[in-house]
Amino acid sequence: MSDLNLQSQGRIGQTSTANRIVMAPMTRARTTQPGDIPNALMAEYYAQRASAGLIISEATQISPQGQGYSYTPGIFSEAHLQGWKLVTEAVHQAEGKIFSQLWHVGRMSHESFHTDGKPVAPSAIEPMAQVWIVDENGEGQMLDCPTPRALNLPEIRHIIADYRQAASNAINAGFDGVEIHAANGYLIDQFMRRSSNTRTDNYGGSIENRIRFACEVTAAVCETIGAEKVGIRLAPFITQRGMNDSEAIEAILQAARYFNDLGIAYIHLAEADWEDAPVVTDSFRHILRDVFDGAIIVAGNFTQASGEQLIQSGMADYIAYGRKFITNPDLPRRFAENLPLECLKDKSNLFGGTAIGYTDYPALPD
Repeated sequence: MSDLNLQSQGRIGQTSTANRIVMAPMTRARTTQPGDIPNALMAEYYAQRASAGLIISEATQISPQGQGYSYTPGIFSEAHLQGWKLVTEAVHQAEGKIFSQLWHVGRMSHESFHTDGKPVAPSAIEPMAQVWIVDENGEGQMLDCPTPRALNLPEIRHIIADYRQAASNAINAGFDGVEIHAANGYLIDQFMRRSSNTRTDNYGGSIENRIRFACEVTAAVCETIGAEKVGIRLAPFITQRGMNDSEAIEAILQAARYFNDLGIAYIHLAEADWEDAPVVTDSFRHILRDVFDGAIIVAGNFTQASGEQLIQSGMADYIAYGRKFITNPDLPRRFAENLPLECLKDKSNLFGGTAIGYTDYPALPD
């Protein structure tokens, strides 16, 4: 058992952290329109939560093609960079650390974002899933994803270049590092699983081929900004959105060995948080710890106690909390002093809207 706990200081790559409590990436859809521009309201929201050891930003599309939901931020235009500078400066002024989560949704998208009405994917397989889209009246609703078109090889190379540029943009916008989103059924995850990848070229078939895209993206980002500033999010046990594949665990562990050789800062596991969700096995945690030397962050339905227990077991270095951070901007203090936690009042404010349900959850008075 380790002597570490949630309040222990730590280090992720070259980034020192005041504690081991991470603010998980959460889509909140509060950008300025048109253009999906980060803004002052977002800066206030993130700065309120800067006592986290590390903030991982909401998922941020690396290109227009990479967008799948309305009002989510980009990181490919000068206006995006200027908007994100408001956020990073506010977080740093509050003595926080923040990584940008780089995102390409692949087939998890909607025809309204694509001139030909076709999202892109490894293969032309419908995801049987929905995304949040705002209509012409400003009303958000969940709509079905269409069948995507399969990417060709030049397009794959172009997307890798988009990741490279997005990582450079993130550092220029003041982020301390980046997290590559390779979980939850988005593009990189789609390449890794046979249920979404039926290609017969070098990006499909064997495990080695199916993880190739993830490895090439990560290598390109590391080459651009330095491996010590790079993390990756993986979801080995989540099978939603047509991602069920009995080889998923083996593929992710093989990819983890490659990420370890690259020397990336961390692996972030997205673990399911619903009641009948797949259980992450102890054997998987031990194998991952054996093959990966960097920090391990886990996000799921963790309480303070269960998070402490996992850190003390040595199977994780950081615990990421999502909705608890929405309603408790001072979550590390509340954990440290065993103060009461505020609960979510209105789920309708999770996606889109104003300051209500976003920046109006107060910190406790001193």
